Amino acid sequence: MTVFKTTHRQQPFMKPDRKPMQGMPKLTDNEAYLKVAMPKGRIFEEAVELFRRADYPLPPAFEQSRKLILDVPEAHMSFILAKPADVPTYVEYGVADIGVVGKDVLLEEGRDVYELLDLQISRCHMAIAGLPDWQPTLYPRVATKFPHVASTYFRQKGQQVEVIKLNGSIELAPIVGLADRIVDIVSTGRTLKENGLVELEKMMDISSRLIANRVSFRMRSEQIEALVNRLSQVIPTGGNEG
Repeated sequence: MTVFKTTHRQQPFMKPDRKPMQGMPKLTDNEAYLKVAMPKGRIFEEAVELFRRADYPLPPAFEQSRKLILDVPEAHMSFILAKPADVPTYVEYGVADIGVVGKDVLLEEGRDVYELLDLQISRCHMAIAGLPDWQPTLYPRVATKFPHVASTYFRQKGQQVEVIKLNGSIELAPIVGLADRIVDIVSTGRTLKENGLVELEKMMDISSRLIANRVSFRMRSEQIEALVNRLSQVIPTGGNEG
């Protein structure tokens, strides 16, 4: 089994042919659960549904729990719920063996983890937006929650901009004159429209990815490969690669 490495020394991951699902590898009584880091919110809910379709026995009210660590003995897994931007950190440092995270966060954080699989859930795209009457300026400023991604994108296009990092309400920046444009995640476009903004340029498609700690990938390869194979058979089709 080969993997993507999110520091972008990438190798192709070959999806297995669709075959009847096979059970989890047998675990000894004293073997620790596979630790899975997941972000709270939409990605968590969609990932839980994907795991269920892959025949992992997650409890019916699993996603309604307020606990931050959820053990599922039947699946030999322990789920760690974290902020989206922190999931790659938990995985890189081995607190979690694997994780589910958006490609936007993966690119922004640049953590040293393996990218195993595009789960094709929580699909959206990253875009440049601004006021309808936006015109190029001599010293353009761009506000975003993704300064690394934005800086890299404009640099590759040969555009010199000042990138301003914000932590929320990005749409406010052009309205109050803090920035000329914004770089943000767009799902339906409703938030942009309600704040009088328009999408100026689509940058990239975004979806959620399965990632793994480098050491865990070697030491727990049987469990992780079984998980990848089972998820591969139930991934939604028809999405775009991020």
